[in-house]
Amino acid sequence: MTGAYSASDLQRILHMNEAELRRCLRSALLPVPTSTQRQSYSFQQLVVLRTAKGLSEAGVSVRRIRKVLESLQRQLGESRAISSLQVYASGRAVIVWDGNHRWQPDSGQFLLNFEARPSAPSRRLQPRRPSTVNIRRDSALRWWTRGVELEGQAPEAACRAYEEAIRLNPCLAEAHVNLGRLYHEAGKLEEAEVSYRLAIEHGPDLVVAYYNLGVVLEDQGRDTAAIAAYQQTLQRDAMFRAAHCSLAELYERLGRAKEALRHYAAAKRCR
Repeated sequence: MTGAYSASDLQRILHMNEAELRRCLRSALLPVPTSTQRQSYSFQQLVVLRTAKGLSEAGVSVRRIRKVLESLQRQLGESRAISSLQVYASGRAVIVWDGNHRWQPDSGQFLLNFEARPSAPSRRLQPRRPSTVNIRRDSALRWWTRGVELEGQAPEAACRAYEEAIRLNPCLAEAHVNLGRLYHEAGKLEEAEVSYRLAIEHGPDLVVAYYNLGVVLEDQGRDTAAIAAYQQTLQRDAMFRAAHCSLAELYERLGRAKEALRHYAAAKRCR
């Protein structure tokens, strides 16, 4: 999705004022809007900007953030986007995690999995003792379970639980999709869209994330994008009845009767 977000959108989604946004855009190596030239930003750029914001809040200087992102761009080349990685501060170090490996972008030095955080006390590997990475993943799953338990009675507390799960394991797609649904139900459509797209990024086979993305796009009046998301849902699960129903209703509203009838018929064939 290219050029989907304005500067005002970024301010709302990231909870930043204009001055903070400009400073963060510069640190993230992204174009800054001027009085004579407006800028639009892609979802990938939004994720990079959020990464820069997180590093800044952790005490990393603007100059260091720029250096880290420049190093990453050189290391990744054209093969991979920075938005597909987790970049976080740990003490004085900045660490990159791609889901399998951790390294320091300044030096290019890779870290062993049990070196999940440089500030953690060093220790020797021992038989049957889980690595720090696994401990964090287990903790993330406990927070995710807690979020599921809280959804019915305390949605705000459930949001906080999912946010903690994501902090511990940013690749936990199920937490992203559940958090997105709570945002969605609270009317926070931009935040919901970001969460659903992160769920897809970290869990490309999580069918419900594509469907929920379609719903939030339709709720924003972005019918063409919603249709694409529903179609992606059905590419992964042709028997996803809700996607057929949503497409049928959307096509009917758009006056595309033939396509609407086809999906109504498909919905009837689903379980």
